[in-house]
This record gives sequence, structure tokens and C-alpha cells, in this order.
Amino acid sequence: MPVFEYKGKTLAGAAVQGSMKANSKEDMERVLRQNRILVTSINKKAAEIQFKIGTGVKKVEISRFTRQFATMIGAGLPMIQCLDILATQTENKEFGKIITQVKDSVQGGATLSESLARHPKVFDPLYTNMVEAGEVGGALDAILVRLAVYREKADKLVRKVKGAMMYPAVIVVVATGVTIAMLTFIVPVFAGMFKGVGSELPAPTQVVLDISNFLKSNYIYMLLGLIGAFGALFWWKKTPAGALAIDRFMIKTPVLGTLIRKSSIARFTRTLSTLLASGVSILEALEITAKTSGNLVVSNAINKSVLAIAEGETITGPLKETGVFPPMVIQMIGVGEKTGGLDDMLNKIADFYDEEVNDAVAALTSIIEPVIIVFMGAIIGGILIAMYLPMFDIIGKIG
Repeated sequence: MPVFEYKGKTLAGAAVQGSMKANSKEDMERVLRQNRILVTSINKKAAEIQFKIGTGVKKVEISRFTRQFATMIGAGLPMIQCLDILATQTENKEFGKIITQVKDSVQGGATLSESLARHPKVFDPLYTNMVEAGEVGGALDAILVRLAVYREKADKLVRKVKGAMMYPAVIVVVATGVTIAMLTFIVPVFAGMFKGVGSELPAPTQVVLDISNFLKSNYIYMLLGLIGAFGALFWWKKTPAGALAIDRFMIKTPVLGTLIRKSSIARFTRTLSTLLASGVSILEALEITAKTSGNLVVSNAINKSVLAIAEGETITGPLKETGVFPPMVIQMIGVGEKTGGLDDMLNKIADFYDEEVNDAVAALTSIIEPVIIVFMGAIIGGILIAMYLPMFDIIGKIG
């Protein structure tokens, strides 16, 4: 979608300018008129080549912005002044530009939710829908506080899961690097020593030497093959079928799959609770939650529930039929529906599963650490023993 730059005036006569994505100049002009802006000029912005990945804005920065914004609004400061202060104070210049664009848009007559929605890569549908609910209900400060709490808890949960996965990943990479270094640099030194022995080498030693020679002769092809395999996996993950297959595999993995499932349930219940408490309708809340679940298996299960609920069913029945959510979660949601306190019950489930994620992280670390240490010891120790076996034979013959 092209970007158009515009200039105009508000009904009060104040000059405004900015940029916005639109299908055409006519669509752009119609949106500006709806925002009560008298357009003086609209020009298509020239395409820019950007060499950056993602938005350049970290999730923790969005959470910090939300907390500070909520505090300022709660203190009674005007919205424009709040956004101006936040844009100036943020250390991330890219984020500062986005906040400035939001401020300009609000100053031009658009609502805060509309202005945030123009930056969907930074402010997701959950964020903009909650802000819109706060604006409509006249409780923007309370909604921003709730949103800040939600984002802080969600970020904490993501850090826990990433931390649990990072430790074994680093250990495996280090172990692989040490093994390759030994086979490439240390084993050839022993191979040179064994050439003058003249006797047949033990089978373990010969196997290690053969592996070492293979690595030295084919390391370029192996490196290219590894890069190609990772590239193919990355491309496949970008396809709907590949992403679903990988998410399904990950959620069924022993130990790690339990952690992923629990973190997905915690995110689902926390997000749905926050949206419902903010006044968002159940169907819209479920649709937003499906997009932010973090796992396609869970997302598909929620989407199936949306279709059933739209036809008049309760939320518990469709969720139970998916087989993704544990019976305890289904039962507690059912109690929340019957008592009229679904948002509060979902929040309690989220708190419970946050603790479950903590326990799962501890279990994962306690299981993987000794397994990896034993594996590393077996590989490195096996190589060393294989290299010393011929020496033992030589010493035995001399004796």
C-alpha cells in the first residue's frame, strides 16, 4: 500500500501535515475529511529502500511507553502534551518518530486508537482495540494502566520461555564447536603420530580419524548444506503449512512442549481477560486473542471456537472440543461464564499458569543440564580415549 504525504488545516484553522498509507489519493482525502481536516495538498511519497529488520522498536519499549503514558493521563496532563513529552524523552529515535506521528495525527483530529492503528507493526490489534474501548467508555487512563500491566506480565512470560530455551541452545552450540575443533585441529596431530607406528589402529581410533578426514575434506560442502537447510527451514516456517507443522511439533515435544503449551494458555487467558475487562465484545476479543496466541495450534483452536460461539454456543463447549486446553481450564472458564465473572476467572487462570511456566522452566533446566553435560562428556571423552588407545597398545608391546 503506497504512502501519501498531506497538508491541510483543522476546522480551527491550525496547519497540519503528515503521512498515511492509503489505496489512492481519493481514499486518503476521504479519511482526512472524516477526521475534519481541510486538505490543501496530497502527494505520493517516493519509495525508500530500508535496510532494517522489523520495526526497530522493542516490546519492552512499548511496555515502558504504555506505563508512562498511563501515568501522565492519570495525572491529568493533556494527551498531546503527553505524547510530545514521550516522543522527546524516548532513547529510541525510530520509536520517537512513530510517537510524533501519532501526536500529529491526534492533533489533526483523529482519535488516539485510529492514530495508533496506523502503525500496526508497533501497536497490534489488541493494543488499539483496548485504547478504543477506553476512549468510548471514557476510561482511557484506567484502560492504559490495565494495558501496561498486561504488557509487563506478557513480556515477563516471554523472557522466561526464551531464557529456558536459550540455555540449552548455547550449551549445544558450544559442545558442537568444541567437538568440531577437536576433530579438525587436535585429532590430525595424533594422526601424524600414528603414521609411523606401522601397526593396525584400533577400530574406535580409525573411526575418529575417518570422521576427522571427512570434516577436513568436505567442510565447505557441509557448511553450505547447513546454511541451505536452515534457509529452507526458515522459508518453510514462513508458509502457513510449515508454520503449523513446526508449531504442532513443538507443542508435542516432551518437556519443552509442556512449557510451550502452558505459556500459550497463560497468554490466551491473560489476553482474553484484559480485553473483556476493557469492554471488548467476546467474539472480537477471541479473534484478537487468536492472533496473539503465539502458537498456530492454539490460534486455530480459538478460531474454531469463534465460529461456534457466533452460532450461539457457550465458550466452554467449543474450547473443550478442540482438545488443546486442559480440563481444569475449561471447568474454570465454565464457572466464570455461569457466575458472570469470566474476566476475573480468566485472570486467575493466567496467574496460575504463570506459576506453572516457572515450574516448567525449572524442570526443563534441571533435566536438560545433566543430559547435555553427559552427552558432551561422552563425545569429548570418547574422542580422547580413541586417540590414546594406540598409545596403550604401544606401551603394552614395549612392556
